[in-house]
Amino acid sequence: MTNILFIMCDQLRHDYLSCGGHPHLKTPNIDALAARGVRFDRAYVQSPVCGPSRMSYYTGRYVASHGAIWNFVPLRVGERTMGDYLRPLGLRTALVGKTHMAADEATMALYGIAKDSVEGVHLAECGFEPYDRDDGIYPPGFTEKGKKTGYYRYLRDKGYDTDNPWHDFANAAERQGGGTASGWYLANAPLAVRLPAEETETPYMTRRAMDFMAEAGDRPWCLHLSYIKPHWPLMAPAPYNAMYGPEHVVPAVRDGAEKQAPHPVYAEFQSHPESLNFSQDKVRETAIPTYMGLVKQIDDSLGELFAFMEEKGLMQDTMIVFCSDHGDYLGDHWLGEKELFHECAVRVPMIVVDPSPEADGARGSVSHALVEAVDLLPTFIEFAGGTPPDHVLEGRSLLPLLRGPAGRVPAGWRDMAVSEFDYSFRRFARETLGRDVDECGTTMLRTERWKYVYCDGFRPMLFDLAADPDELNDLGGDPDHGPVCASFQARLFLWMRQRRRHVTISRADIAAWTDKAMGYGIRIGFWSEDETVRGRPDETSTP
Repeated sequence: MTNILFIMCDQLRHDYLSCGGHPHLKTPNIDALAARGVRFDRAYVQSPVCGPSRMSYYTGRYVASHGAIWNFVPLRVGERTMGDYLRPLGLRTALVGKTHMAADEATMALYGIAKDSVEGVHLAECGFEPYDRDDGIYPPGFTEKGKKTGYYRYLRDKGYDTDNPWHDFANAAERQGGGTASGWYLANAPLAVRLPAEETETPYMTRRAMDFMAEAGDRPWCLHLSYIKPHWPLMAPAPYNAMYGPEHVVPAVRDGAEKQAPHPVYAEFQSHPESLNFSQDKVRETAIPTYMGLVKQIDDSLGELFAFMEEKGLMQDTMIVFCSDHGDYLGDHWLGEKELFHECAVRVPMIVVDPSPEADGARGSVSHALVEAVDLLPTFIEFAGGTPPDHVLEGRSLLPLLRGPAGRVPAGWRDMAVSEFDYSFRRFARETLGRDVDECGTTMLRTERWKYVYCDGFRPMLFDLAADPDELNDLGGDPDHGPVCASFQARLFLWMRQRRRHVTISRADIAAWTDKAMGYGIRIGFWSEDETVRGRPDETSTP
């Protein structure tokens, strides 16, 4: 039996694991996973925003190809997703947690596809069976949406009887002297939520994953366990809210020079509230310990899950992937949140455990190959015995990296990672910069040495990662680096031309179509029957 456990955290940085180099945050269960598999230390997402990043994970396609450019932008009907590829291979494909999927309801209605039909559910849920979908983030204005979740019902059954127990208990604390202190405000981050730890979101989702595995029986499965944390609101249950303090906060990666005549797009994001706040040491020392506590809770919950899987005999035949949808600035580069392309935002943790004997030679190793989120879907397909359709999928299977000698990078492996971000949904950025809604595209090209960022209507950003690994010195406006920028703009044009456009017909079918018309007796442009024998005109035989 072949199973796949696809674990994703939301907004987890690549360097906030002990195996990723954090000096204070200890994640022994995730570290043990890395010791059993391969840790990819240069893994990049296709967008530093939840929705488009996840749609690339689920479709195996770049944002320019699938079109879901930001959160809540529907993934169009016709974009095949993970379940569409894995179900025909015999895997029950289910979801516990978050996807950020928005259904293309207009097209579904156009073709009469009911949302509650089998087909409609798959189209609305990224191809997954929604065993327990919960996207989290239900502030007061999202109360009705939150009521549709299993976690809402769980909290109500526990006696937390408000219209929005997700906010009022799982993401809020008791204010000293009475009242509610909301996790939406960074000043409240050190406070403990009004729930015991075992009733908060991360342990709940972990138990639901165990429920699925217990019910699955002998049928192979792919379970997407998608944690909501450490994404904001930044508030944790006891004891996780107090495990770390200001002394555990690593210094911000930033330099005063970054504020001197910065790129216009970068400058705009520096001015946003999350950036202005996280630029202050007091805010970082208040909020980051809670972020760390939420990561620690995920690690503890995974320890329970892995012990359950060992007991049930599931570890020896389950591929396990641990990753994130994007990172978090946490004050680096004078920024908060994500959305731009510095390493802390676009580079993510990625650990893959292949249980196959062929993978024994690479276990416990670290791969420095450039890998991307789009690589996971073809990896899953190949692991499950299928053939990835390379006329549709834009990633490449990681099995050659997992099953070769430790550290080997196959010949012809990519030398460039790509990520995209469209800030048209950020009204203040769009209006301040004077851009139309279709003039806000940005694209990162990251090679071994360089990181180039194309920005519609502005000069590019450019970082020499060999001389400036912390990305503190933007060379995009330096005339001496004009030729480097020009070469990357040419690479970007070529990359755009190479997107998978012929998604309804394979390359083999295109090649086989050659000369079919002749076989059918169709004769276009020939002078005489003699020419059809030769296949082309002969200048001496035509008038």
